[in-house]
Amino acid sequence: MLSLRDTMSAGTLRQMLSGLFAVLLFLSAPAFCAQADTALSKEVQPESMPQTKTQHSDDATAAEAAVIVLNRKVAVFRSSLRGVSPAARAERSRQKLNEILHGVETGAVTVNREPQGNVLLVDGKLAFMLLPNDADAVRGETLDSITGKTVSALEQVIAEAKEAQDRKRLLRNFGHWVLATLIFCFSVWLVFRVRKWLSRHLARMFQSGAANIQLGGARLLAEERVSMLAHSFGSLITWMIILLMSYEWLSYSLRQFPYTRPWGEQLNQYLIGVALHIGSSILHALPNLLIALIIFALARTTIRMLAPFFDRLEAGTAHLGSIDRDTAKPTRWIFSVGVWLFAIVMAYPYLPGSQSDAFRGMSVLVGLMVSVGGASLLGQAASGLVLMYSRTLRIGEYVRINDHEGTVTELRTFTTRIRTGLGEELTLPNALVLSTVTKNYSRTVKGKGYIVDTVVTIGYDTPWRQVEAMLLEAAAKTAGIITAPPPQVFQTALSDFYPEYRLVCQAVPSEPRSRAEVLAQLHANIQDVFNEYGVQIMSPHYLGDPDTVKIVPKKMWFTAPAKNDTPVSTDGASTN
Repeated sequence: MLSLRDTMSAGTLRQMLSGLFAVLLFLSAPAFCAQADTALSKEVQPESMPQTKTQHSDDATAAEAAVIVLNRKVAVFRSSLRGVSPAARAERSRQKLNEILHGVETGAVTVNREPQGNVLLVDGKLAFMLLPNDADAVRGETLDSITGKTVSALEQVIAEAKEAQDRKRLLRNFGHWVLATLIFCFSVWLVFRVRKWLSRHLARMFQSGAANIQLGGARLLAEERVSMLAHSFGSLITWMIILLMSYEWLSYSLRQFPYTRPWGEQLNQYLIGVALHIGSSILHALPNLLIALIIFALARTTIRMLAPFFDRLEAGTAHLGSIDRDTAKPTRWIFSVGVWLFAIVMAYPYLPGSQSDAFRGMSVLVGLMVSVGGASLLGQAASGLVLMYSRTLRIGEYVRINDHEGTVTELRTFTTRIRTGLGEELTLPNALVLSTVTKNYSRTVKGKGYIVDTVVTIGYDTPWRQVEAMLLEAAAKTAGIITAPPPQVFQTALSDFYPEYRLVCQAVPSEPRSRAEVLAQLHANIQDVFNEYGVQIMSPHYLGDPDTVKIVPKKMWFTAPAKNDTPVSTDGASTN
């Protein structure tokens, strides 16, 4: 069999021994604390302890004091005897018992009942006296009941005193301790050996389970994270087992020797008490926890039952009032959040610990966080819902929001994302979108596409028909601009020095950058066409009256490329 030194490095061994030492100190703390509390009970504290009176105390103030022998409580005094305080009585009794136990023979305990109380003797030697007022009336104790308990405790102390004076028994107990220590060390070594196998086995289990946990078709946990989680879980199980074994080894070791046996018993009682408390808490919490699980299961079932209906709404095959495929997704989200919030509110009183101060403090903290930082969050969410239900924007539409222009790629509860014609992706808060004028280039078009418009200003000495014809010709030469509906030119303003022409046409989107490219090509074609016909794209400004009147003679109204669809006579009159 391989030794521990052969299988573990020196550093690992030192770490394990250091950890075990810390664990032993931690595990022995309850026993030492209990012993310290017992020792402190021997001190007189008249200010904090209740006052008792006996027939011999003459209204003297008394405090509770315990008789401790071999770390075991033998008796508790609560009253004074002939002016002697309980603490002094306990100290005298302890010294007397130590003298008796030093040379104890048979260790027979007898009780003599006297008018003042019960006198306890060991091998015929006076040990101490119990008074009627030594009984705790609050706990329903009587003189006879505490006498019986004291006799049992005294007999146990006598037996342990005899054991402490028997070398053979001490050697046998020491052998038991050595054997238990060897078994404990071997068990720790075995647990560390099994830990690697356990980690590998858990990693395989976690990998197979994590592969089925997906969100939107993607795994929530990467393989390396699953392996790390399995290793951490295996280490946790390993150290929990070592912790329990260390606790049991320490308790067993302390119980092997009379002087430390009470500490070992207290450790066992502490562990059993903790286990019983945990088990009792779990049993009491199971009914309420079952109710909470039923509430959550009903909420999940309700959402799943209505999921096909919302799927049809999103597909456009079903309608419910004003809810269509554009508002089906936010409606599903609002419905799901509402159902889960209702389930949490209903199940909260049934959750274990919901009535504790810790849960209440957490509720106050969450409420404070929501009240302080939730106003902006709720405002953004409300703005997002308004945008969705008012159908201001749709995914794929080309819009201009404030100074930002692009194609809507995402419309979420808190933000809206658009991709500009230059390939930039902008994330805009919904509150900003709602409070800003939004120009939608796609909403009014017929079919798919968006509006492309541009403005030019030409002097009054250029025929407006020629300008319109040149703009339409430039639009016809631009790839991506469709002919149905046909482009149009509007004179949107007649300024002091020039009219303003706006060319409006529709383009078919092929990708988010298409509008910028189409607009750039349109501007290039406008320049080419105007240069071809010798028209300057220039807005005149005057500081005084011009030498000639800036008008267009009638014979030049239809200068190329303008076409005269209505024949005109030489005198300027129509032939109609």
